Amino acid sequence: MRASFVVGAAAAAAWTLPAAAPVVPAVARGLRVPRTIDAPGGIALTFDDGPHPQGTPAVLEALDREGAKATFFVVGEQVERSPALAAEIVAAGHAIALHGHRHRCLLRVSPRALSSDFDHVAAVVADATGLAPELYRPPYGIFSPAGVALARRRGWGLLLWSRWGRDWAARATPGTIAAKTTSGGLAAGDVLLLHDADTYSAPGSWRRTTGALPRILEAVQAAGLRPVTLA
Repeated sequence: MRASFVVGAAAAAAWTLPAAAPVVPAVARGLRVPRTIDAPGGIALTFDDGPHPQGTPAVLEALDREGAKATFFVVGEQVERSPALAAEIVAAGHAIALHGHRHRCLLRVSPRALSSDFDHVAAVVADATGLAPELYRPPYGIFSPAGVALARRRGWGLLLWSRWGRDWAARATPGTIAAKTTSGGLAAGDVLLLHDADTYSAPGSWRRTTGALPRILEAVQAAGLRPVTLA
């Protein structure tokens, strides 16, 4: 009984360990999942969870005003709802990356279902944009062992983030988002995580993100950095 319990506990720990990668850098390093990029003088501004009928156009407009480029990690089921918006992201000179077809924690998805999810999002995004993105970030930043293996089997790069504004929270404000994203000073190679949609987060959160963008981009410029795209 004790031996089987130990084996089961070890298996459970191995299955859930990748979930710590967003907050435990050592776990991310062990999985070989980067949290930063190699970009001298550059940072990556990234947006998850879209496209969104109101949020994505608002973010695109805010970026355009500042002449900034970003990378959008899109959700397949949202691209199906708004394929023209996915195409608009690309037409505006931004990069598209993958965030899965459905926004589910990978630890709750079987390898077979996850493989189908990956196939689906790749097909939907290719149909909408004419592109075949090869960069992936999982919902909530939570990997599973199967997720890591299946993504790499497809030749996809994996990426987390080094800074986030926690803009998905109900209590977030443009000020708190900007402060959390830039506190302590930005550095070359930083990956900033924000969201252009409220589909999976607090209602209206994209408005607060859009409000924070000018301050974030001002901090980027003040640090002598420039936003770069990832794909």
